[in-house]
Formats: sequence, C-alpha cells, structure tokens
Amino acid sequence: MTMTAPRAPSERPGDPVEHAIEIRGLAKSYGGKRALDGLDLTLPYGQVVGLLGENGCGKTTLLKVLAGVLADYEGEVSIAGRTPGPGSKALVSFLPDVSFLPDSARASSCIELYGDFFDDFRTERARELIRSFGIDESMRLKEMSKGMREKVQIALAMARDARVYLLDEPISGVDPAARDVILQGVLRNLSEDSLLLVSTHLIHDLESILDGVVIMREGRVVLAGEVDDLRAQHGMSIDQLFREVHR
Repeated sequence: MTMTAPRAPSERPGDPVEHAIEIRGLAKSYGGKRALDGLDLTLPYGQVVGLLGENGCGKTTLLKVLAGVLADYEGEVSIAGRTPGPGSKALVSFLPDVSFLPDSARASSCIELYGDFFDDFRTERARELIRSFGIDESMRLKEMSKGMREKVQIALAMARDARVYLLDEPISGVDPAARDVILQGVLRNLSEDSLLLVSTHLIHDLESILDGVVIMREGRVVLAGEVDDLRAQHGMSIDQLFREVHR
C-alpha cells in the first residue's frame, strides 16, 4: 500500500531519499505463526500517520522491525534511506509499548541519559515538554503513575531531531483529560519534514491530528491512505471505517 505526501517535504542537507519508509514483502514469524505476512508499505515524510489494527495484527512487530530491534525477517525494508539497524537508529526515534527506563531513575536523570546517548537530543526541549505535562523532574519513575511514566517517555522520544518517530500506543495509559495536552506537545515539537508513525487503538482521540492511516489485519496492510481522501471516499470517519474493515 502506498500513501502520497500531501505536500512536498523540505529536504534536509544530504537527504537522498524521497520516502521515509519503504517496505516490500515483509514477513516475520514467531514459532511458526506469521506476525507479518508479505506486508508492503510506502510512507512519505511530512505526515502524521496512524497505524491501526486489532491486537495481534502485527503493529508492534512492524514497529520493532522498523526500529531495528528485530533483525530476523524476510523482505526489503528501508527507513530514512537505511536498512533498519545501527545505521538507522541515529535517524529514528522509537517509543516502545513497554517501559524501558529504570524504576529508580529520576526524570532529570533520564534526560541526562538521553543527552549522552543521542547526538540529536535537545535537552531543553525535553525539559519543557516534561514541565508542560505537569511532571517534576526530581520525581523518580517508581513514584509516578503509569500515565506519568508514559509522559516522560513521550517527552524523551519527541525531544530528538529525528527523521522518523515510531510511537507504539503512546497514550494508552493516560487519562482522557490529559491526552489532548500530550498530543499537542507531540505536534508542537514535530518537524514538518519528519514522519510520525503512531500505533493506537484510541482512534477517536487521534483522528483529528492524523494526515494518513494504515490499517492492518493478520500481518498485512488492508487499507492505507490520506484521511481526507478516505473520509470522502467512504463517507464516514476513520473510526467508523476501521470498525467497518474489521467487521
């Protein structure tokens, strides 16, 4: 499935590629079960794209392949012009669906850790985001609720100047009142020539910020396109369209 950019992305110096993500025939199995089954997908820069699908459809596996976390797969994958792995990680910011920071760490220590590890990390941007989320930097992660920890992790992921951002269920543990604050913080720090690919089951909450969607089922992409085109074509919201596809 191919999506076309709504606007031409502003190329960065030395950027030789047109598309942020290009996938052909991607397959990945776990113990004989196909998590990804010949998946094809092309995504441009300059979009916020929702990755939608039921639990177990392969969304997390796809994001892990793109992030370079899973290397044992079949097919061709390119992200920011690189094969996923050590060479792509400097260009890709990945937020997994599970906590990856030590419980004893303070938010301030996590900021310092990211600053040491990533050349493109913007410390002041992370601090501003964490403050906007109502979190005290001196708090330890073990003192925080699940939603607060997710906010810290989102701030760290979005404080990088990456070409591609991969967020796996970033607001699943956040109460509805805080979701809009988080989404606005994410958009405020997103460069116009980057791609944000975000998996979610909270389609209604994210629909207003999406430029495009990719709907998966049983390891394949069954529908992809720009949200305005899909709404006009099918005469329904993306949330309604998703429910129709998964009937």
